[in-house]
Amino acid sequence: MAPGILDQNANTAYGDWRDEFYSKGYVVLKNVISREKALKYRKKTLDWLQSFDTDFDINDRSTWTAKNLPQSFKAGMYLNYCAAHEKYVWDARMYALNPIINTTSHKANLDHREPEIIDAFAKIWGTDELLVSFDTINVTLPGRTDVEWSPWPHVDQAPERRGLSCVQGIINLSEAGPKDGGLMLMEGSSKLFDRFFDLNPPDRTQGIGAKHYDFYPFKEHHVKWYEEQGCKLIKVCAEPGDLILWDSRSMHYAKFPESDEIRTIIYACYTPASHATPEDLKKKAELFHRWETTTHWPHCNIHGHGKAMVDGKVDPLERDEPLEKPVLTDRLLQLAGVKPY
Repeated sequence: MAPGILDQNANTAYGDWRDEFYSKGYVVLKNVISREKALKYRKKTLDWLQSFDTDFDINDRSTWTAKNLPQSFKAGMYLNYCAAHEKYVWDARMYALNPIINTTSHKANLDHREPEIIDAFAKIWGTDELLVSFDTINVTLPGRTDVEWSPWPHVDQAPERRGLSCVQGIINLSEAGPKDGGLMLMEGSSKLFDRFFDLNPPDRTQGIGAKHYDFYPFKEHHVKWYEEQGCKLIKVCAEPGDLILWDSRSMHYAKFPESDEIRTIIYACYTPASHATPEDLKKKAELFHRWETTTHWPHCNIHGHGKAMVDGKVDPLERDEPLEKPVLTDRLLQLAGVKPY
């Protein structure tokens, strides 16, 4: 299904959560993962952060400093260290509340279960033949004094792309109330995407917008423009096991925790495999075999983050493979772009 078709779908009344998604540019789907399983994934994530040979101790806040942590973007997004390919991350991407039991083996048939997360994206795209992004985890430790934090409102879709082209997702593993770390989003901004960039042609000559195609940062007066059009900046609240979906044309950024809650999430985005070119599928497969993390985009804008570097050399904390590798089922390899549908 071409992206333009999705914009036509925005005028369709579905009678379900898709109406809210198209109207507001985001939606929170409750209990897509059981709370119990979400908290187990959370523990896996925190265990992963403690697995490096440093003095970091999850129970000792005095150790919550950069020198004791692997490198991250914005004090929480771990773009290296094979983080995107840990088994629990892939298990979450393919999670199902009700696996179908193979009556012959009496074991869950992982290739034919009912994946609620995948189903949500399939409802938007009109197909379950999807690719998943090699997106990463986010562990944001509250109360850090060595972090300078400021909002960075942006969109993760190039202004040059018109129409809904990517739907981003957060598999929420921790409490995300009003004071907790989480997603800030300009409600209704996705509908104004084309209009804004018609009035404000993108400047690709400076900043991160010059380096990354499917990323564009906004300035303070741009934020004010959206608010003057009736948009409202909101904190998206969610609980462990919820799935947050948002249109990549929605202005958003992350909020640093004001509470004592450790923000713990997995980013996951899915788009139709049919949208990928053979060249991008080849590149995606190569990155998968190297266990690399990529961007939010599953089918294009595919580039790896490589190894974390320290003084021009590979970080000694880096890894060549996940601590626990995923089970390479046919379905996983299809989602990874390694095996065709």
